Amino acid sequence: MNDDRLVDIETKLAHHELLLEELNKVITGQQASIMRLEELCRSLIDRVRDISDTLGDSKPGPEDERPPHY
Repeated sequence: MNDDRLVDIETKLAHHELLLEELNKVITGQQASIMRLEELCRSLIDRVRDISDTLGDSKPGPEDERPPHY
């Protein structure tokens, strides 16, 4: 009985180790994706700021003015 129980425990441990390795691979991939998305967001923010700065230098047109009823 003790040998069977030990084999079960070792089997479960082996499965848990395999699962842990698989989860680690998934997390590593997700972290790489997050880092790429963060870089993309920083790039987009910089581009929007550049465009905003460029447009901010121009004189506001009638479409930028608030209507009188506000």
